Amino acid sequence: MGKTLRWDIKSGGDEKAASALAKELTISKSLASILVQRKIDTFDKAKKYFRPSLDDIHDPFLMKDMDKAIERIEQALGEGERILVYGDYDVDGTTAVSLVYSFLAKFTDNIDYYIPDRYGEGYGISYKGVDYACENEISLIIALDCGIKANDKVDYANEKNIDFIICDHHRPSENLPAAIAILDPKRDDCDYPYDELCGCGIGFKLIQAFSQKNDFPFDDLLQYLDLVAISIGCDIVPVTGENRILAYYGLQQVNLNTRTGIRCMLELLEFKKDLTITDLVFVIGPRINAAGRIDHAKKAVQLLISDTEEAAYDVSKRINEDNQNRSDLDKSITQEALGMIEGVDFLKDAKSCVLHSPDWHKGVVGIVASRVIETYYRPTIILTSDGATASGSARSVKGFDVYNAINACQDMITQFGGHKYAAGLTLPTENINSFREKFEEAVASTITEEQLTQNIEIDAALTLNEITPKFYRILEQLAPFGPQNMRPVFVTTGVLDTGYSKTVGTDALHLKLSVYQKGNTNFKLNGIAFNMGYHYAKISQGIPFDIVYNVEENNWRGNVSIQLKIKDIRFASN
Repeated sequence: MGKTLRWDIKSGGDEKAASALAKELTISKSLASILVQRKIDTFDKAKKYFRPSLDDIHDPFLMKDMDKAIERIEQALGEGERILVYGDYDVDGTTAVSLVYSFLAKFTDNIDYYIPDRYGEGYGISYKGVDYACENEISLIIALDCGIKANDKVDYANEKNIDFIICDHHRPSENLPAAIAILDPKRDDCDYPYDELCGCGIGFKLIQAFSQKNDFPFDDLLQYLDLVAISIGCDIVPVTGENRILAYYGLQQVNLNTRTGIRCMLELLEFKKDLTITDLVFVIGPRINAAGRIDHAKKAVQLLISDTEEAAYDVSKRINEDNQNRSDLDKSITQEALGMIEGVDFLKDAKSCVLHSPDWHKGVVGIVASRVIETYYRPTIILTSDGATASGSARSVKGFDVYNAINACQDMITQFGGHKYAAGLTLPTENINSFREKFEEAVASTITEEQLTQNIEIDAALTLNEITPKFYRILEQLAPFGPQNMRPVFVTTGVLDTGYSKTVGTDALHLKLSVYQKGNTNFKLNGIAFNMGYHYAKISQGIPFDIVYNVEENNWRGNVSIQLKIKDIRFASN
């Protein structure tokens, strides 16, 4: 049986605005209400939303320190200095490094890139990385997706006459590193109009500023937007404002002018349809990440900057093997972690979850934390250790700031960083038990019961006969989807089986629906409900039920049709 989910139906917003918008755009009231919910409440806003334009992205020089960053890069290029492009080992970091490195490599051969080893160095700027720069006579490091809290490492670099430009999007501390320039829209003293860019997005603004200063055509930058789109999707940043414009054009670039490395990977996977943001997150992203989780993330950069098919195919094969290993580890460690919770009453009843084993692979702890939340819906930290030091990843539930909860325990931690919903941390192994207790206190004192209950946010109620081909075409124009612009979720009540619904899959695990709505037997739709085969007994008896779903296109052997992707089912007695 599935777990009980709370259904939260959003307010329709300003009905008058929705009615006016529906009339102006000649769309249904339901679709207009969804737009109004998303602050798209006038014709002009709708025009910008449905037709994103690169003319609407912001001037990069509005970002604090951008002028200093460009001046220092131009100085390095003019004087033939050696430059090191440094980035984190996740998707955001490796795409950012690939973008800035491949752009600057057009202007100098005195350039290198560096990705820290997840296991030997950990997250962000490392002393080893600075030493590498020193040994290779590098005088400028451009740090991407990291560095905003690396005060001690930047001081160390300054002692060695190595300058830093930091391009980050994480929250800064009160005291900023002593870098030449710090590009981070989350700085309190930065007036840049949009502060939700990913690390790769900051990298793009850097090369946009360089191009703008030197009067290079903006069109020359389009080739890098695929990397920005991959990063936006995989780093789970809001798909609003500037991010949505960059993702929209980045997807076009991915599909129309696919870079060699991505094309070779897709051919290896026999993936033949156009990529969506979802595909970037679930097909491309895990493979890029797997390189750093299992081996070294340098392979991800090699893939993304490859310009020969032979090299790209070789790296693609190795990354694919890493991803398979990652998947196997993820499954086995998740089973162990869930077993730990089931065996301890305190963990079963707690508001948080901190689990540790020295045998767990550091590269998959973040994935395992997310998997544990799927079963035990609460803020979760998965730790592994090597001797005296433990490290791991935190993941949170909707609405709860896990970063703040970890910050409340900072006296027990060596270092940490991250976002509201995801963070990384290291601490002395001897502190794990006391940290678990303090973290539980921090979570329990601030989390609400509502935040501990998984919910489905429903955008609108629909009758089935509203779901026409025109409705679907307009719905798809709301893409690209992502945080704060999610694929709309609908609810329909009083649904009945046509007599053709059935269970499918191994052990009848899934449910293939054929349904109509009470009072309208002529309009029927198909749907798929994964892991809900247990509902079939009631459905086949003709008992009415309510469904929550997305609307999607099903392409089966060339036959294209609209289908419902069911997220939850309720009967009248539920």
